[in-house]
Amino acid sequence: MTLIRHNDGVLDAAHDCVLAYGVRRTTLTDVARRAGVSRMTLYRRWPDVRSLVADLMTREWLRAVEDLDLSDPVAAVVEGVRRLRAHPLWVKIVEADPELLLPYLLQRRGATHDAVLAVLERVTGDPRAARAVLLVAQSFLISAPAMTGPGPEGADSDTVTLDDLDAELATLLEGYLGQLAQRP
Repeated sequence: MTLIRHNDGVLDAAHDCVLAYGVRRTTLTDVARRAGVSRMTLYRRWPDVRSLVADLMTREWLRAVEDLDLSDPVAAVVEGVRRLRAHPLWVKIVEADPELLLPYLLQRRGATHDAVLAVLERVTGDPRAARAVLLVAQSFLISAPAMTGPGPEGADSDTVTLDDLDAELATLLEGYLGQLAQRP
């Protein structure tokens, strides 16, 4: 018997509820109703909506990056950032419930971090480099939208787009990974 904690039907129902209502307005009762299971079945596996959403985020973020072509690590990381940035669940959480992301930015790694770090360690051959690449990619995922648009008032600058910033991410990673390859 498959544990419900990994039940795609429940996670699909949670996905639909979060997209419809946001995390704060989603209840386990809503998810249970949509999934066609009892509320107590959910409460046995998830003590609250946040723990359910954490499992949902892990599933969705890993699905978004699972088929990246790692033969070009720079392109893979940039494409992964683009996919996550455009993912409907990411967009909804950033718009409606951004505080949900804070523990993963300030206090602890999540399951997605660990899975991505394992891949990056294989690609870079170095756990420190894998963490550095993940930190850079994460900053571009989270903060790049705030850095788009025109420069400061009075500055003589062009408008900066997400594509421009993604190109800069590629340049940063190419330089770093190139230097990494030259280390003894």
